[in-house]
Amino acid sequence: MTVKQYLLDRIAKGTIHMALIDPDKQPAEEAGRIAKRMKDAGTDAVMIGGSTGVTTKNLTATAKAIKEMSGLPVIYFPGGPDAMSTEVDCILFMSMMNSKDIKNVIRSQVYAAPYIKKLEIEPISMGYVIVEPGMKVGEVGEAELVHRDDINGAVAYGLAAEMLGMSLFYLEAGSGADKPVPPEMISAVKAAIDIPLIVGGGIRTPEAAEAARKAGADAVVTGTLLEQCDNDEKLKSVVKAAKGLRWDTATTTGGRPTTRRYPPGRLCGSPRRRGRQGSTAI
Repeated sequence: MTVKQYLLDRIAKGTIHMALIDPDKQPAEEAGRIAKRMKDAGTDAVMIGGSTGVTTKNLTATAKAIKEMSGLPVIYFPGGPDAMSTEVDCILFMSMMNSKDIKNVIRSQVYAAPYIKKLEIEPISMGYVIVEPGMKVGEVGEAELVHRDDINGAVAYGLAAEMLGMSLFYLEAGSGADKPVPPEMISAVKAAIDIPLIVGGGIRTPEAAEAARKAGADAVVTGTLLEQCDNDEKLKSVVKAAKGLRWDTATTTGGRPTTRRYPPGRLCGSPRRRGRQGSTAI
């Protein structure tokens, strides 16, 4: 089965969750351990990528460690055409549609296509659009950000992606964003397109994950949270909220259910280095 079909089959049953790990932010072994924690939390797949610092060496080592320790599909979320590895299960062959640099829209893809073909890496075409605040990925990608109140603009990009034959459409607010993509924007885009809608950036709480799912996201992505959170219970609550499962209960050591809700915006555990969720194009 292709990774694309795996994702479509899971999405047909409800919203999925995908974890995003930046290979430049920790050793490969640590990335593998994070992936294992996320598998235990219920995530459906692991994306690897970052705006900068991704090399063939760290990409290969990270992909291998993630597969060995989690067994989950490894999806390459590229920041450019320079790093490539046969250890990934597929690559998001994406266009940053609102970049002012044509390289991120199509030229990097033209450059990378022959190599992807030669290496026999499964490509999944995707339209990728950066919504304000955009953060590092918007800066690096030279994105003409879609304003949070520009619902029609976001819908137009989604329709264009679908009409161009893209398999997926991704709305990205950027790593560390103080606000994720607005639910109203997610709902409008979802109502307009028939291809799966991915939403990421600024989703650090179960409330935010639940809001994205209820608005219509087919896949919810979290990245920075994985690097900052040492609390497995919190990670599970975010994944469960993204997938429509009850997340506001935990089980005590005595087996008795107890309710626990996390304040909106609160991070958990010991802070780690901030990741750079998001990529530019390939």
